[in-house]
Amino acid sequence: MNSQLKNNQYKKFCTYGFLKNLRFFDAFLILFLIDKNMSYTQIGILYASREIITNLFEIPSGLIADIYGRKKILATALLIFSISFLIFWMSSNFWLFLFAFIIFGLADAFRSGSHKGMMMDYLELNNWAAYKSEYYGHTRSWSQRGSAISALIAGILIFIDGNYQNIFIYSAIPYIINFCLILSYPSAIDRSEKKSKQNSLKNSTKALFQILKQKAVLKLVSTSAFHTAYLKALKDYIQAIMLAIALLLPSITGVDIDRQNGIVIGVLYFIIYLLTAYASQYSSTILKKAPKNLTKKTLLLGLSFGLSCGVFFIYESWVWAFISFTLIFIIENIRKPILSAFVADKVPNELLTSVYSAQSQLRTLFSAIIAFAFGLLADIWGIGVALVIVSGLMLILSISLSFNKVLYNKKQE
Repeated sequence: MNSQLKNNQYKKFCTYGFLKNLRFFDAFLILFLIDKNMSYTQIGILYASREIITNLFEIPSGLIADIYGRKKILATALLIFSISFLIFWMSSNFWLFLFAFIIFGLADAFRSGSHKGMMMDYLELNNWAAYKSEYYGHTRSWSQRGSAISALIAGILIFIDGNYQNIFIYSAIPYIINFCLILSYPSAIDRSEKKSKQNSLKNSTKALFQILKQKAVLKLVSTSAFHTAYLKALKDYIQAIMLAIALLLPSITGVDIDRQNGIVIGVLYFIIYLLTAYASQYSSTILKKAPKNLTKKTLLLGLSFGLSCGVFFIYESWVWAFISFTLIFIIENIRKPILSAFVADKVPNELLTSVYSAQSQLRTLFSAIIAFAFGLLADIWGIGVALVIVSGLMLILSISLSFNKVLYNKKQE
């Protein structure tokens, strides 16, 4: 990437992403909930509840951010996240966890889109719009590095004290630092309006729905949301595969099994997120060399890897199951910078956060349905069969929609 672009604000964008992904509990959330005697159905309800709350507040939060100021909304979201971490740390039963997930979902709604909107505005103000995909890919790669370091630190913390619950309170520290960082962003990219807030909200809502009626925009938003929702709903179940791999390894003398499993899982996540960091960083290079219909082909490929992972899980081929699931992560991190840049090219800057929020709303709606259905299926037939059913149905749906569109276009001709 052009060295001119790597200025102080670029470093702030990268630092934000790095700190945002220092959520030490992410690598152990499913194992933590299972340890608290949660069934897969209950876990599915918790995940679906989080997505529903995010879905309800997604578009309103984007419009509010575009009008009242993205910095304020994002800073507030970071504080709400910290509160949810505190509740997780104190919780011990399903209803308290449900409350924590709801608070987390609310914070996620106010976070989504705001930072990307500020970043795209910054590029426009500096006449760097041509670098959108490359710039976002590079900054996102630091988010993935944050996830890698987060998993490694979490594994070390589990190895030291063998307690899943304490990692929630540690996660609040980087979020408080990020709160201060966001407040230092330049006011030029805040987009806070000085005119009538009521009229602005009304006009922005109307303009947003006009934009979403455009087929090209709606196609980009929905295609991006579908794969992201799939991964978000299922990504934590890779922890079951990691645990199976950890149990295959010889035990370390003098170390209990939970501590050993913790460090193995941390290392495996570290490897995944290093790979996704490179995938994100070089996504713009991949785009230049990629064939046509990249978004459709990568969507089908990601779902296919999910299907193969389920088959490997059923036959207890844990290493191949792990590789298949890892490839879904990599595909998502190739897709996301490219699709975010595509959307930014087609949407006015003043409504960009709102459109990203609409995209996130679709994602959370899909994710809630997938998470709940997967939890039920996993309780009945196990994780492997649930992966095969969910991935297979989504693959069939994606192929059918693409096939129907081709037939429709031929009839129009």
